[in-house]
Amino acid sequence: MSGHDTLQVDEACFAAIDRDRLLAPPLGSHRPRILILYGSLRARSFSRLSAEEAGRILKRLGAEVRVFNPSGLPQVDDGVDASHPKVRELRDLVAWCEGMVWSSPERHGAMTGLMKTQIDWVPLSEGAVRPTQGKTLAVMQVSGGSQSFNAVNQMRILGRWMRMLTIPNQSSVAKAFLEFDEAGRMKPSAYYDRIVDVMEELVKFTLLTRDRAAYLVDRYSERKGTATALMKRVNQSSAT
Repeated sequence: MSGHDTLQVDEACFAAIDRDRLLAPPLGSHRPRILILYGSLRARSFSRLSAEEAGRILKRLGAEVRVFNPSGLPQVDDGVDASHPKVRELRDLVAWCEGMVWSSPERHGAMTGLMKTQIDWVPLSEGAVRPTQGKTLAVMQVSGGSQSFNAVNQMRILGRWMRMLTIPNQSSVAKAFLEFDEAGRMKPSAYYDRIVDVMEELVKFTLLTRDRAAYLVDRYSERKGTATALMKRVNQSSAT
């Protein structure tokens, strides 16, 4: 490409910044759509109980909530592909949602393998669509011992990698076996209050960003790549 062509590409890329879309986008009026993932299949799974508690709070705040049951989800690369029913279910839910909650136990100082498997089955791109790009994310963890933040910190890294808008607040419940009653409901505590705070913040961030998500995650380098490829095709067509 000539210097003139490169200048045209840059001008086209910067001209694509549509500030009107940011300042006054069409606003959706439907309830925020939130998907919840949890990271344990134990009969009394505290990450699941925390996730269910978060789901109740989200519904009280006006959100539409769906919880993915990871039972039966295969390992990645274990002789199956995206046509597997559980994988398709997970990917359809990710496409449906506008925000997500990830709730994992901390095991060996990290999120569980089951939690990572669910995230690994979500592709960075599917066709021309990036399933997680611009969606909001809240992260939560439960621990059997003292409070820790290893799992939530790991999940934050994954959220950033998947180009999600991870909210500032997060939840970490220490000695989770003490925090739930026999019916599986969370007892009143500062830990419960924090989950309410996190879910409230998630709903707010989702409402603020969902109609602007495409604009917020739009990248110059990707626009430039598209414009450069288009310019090359135009030049090749002109030369023939």
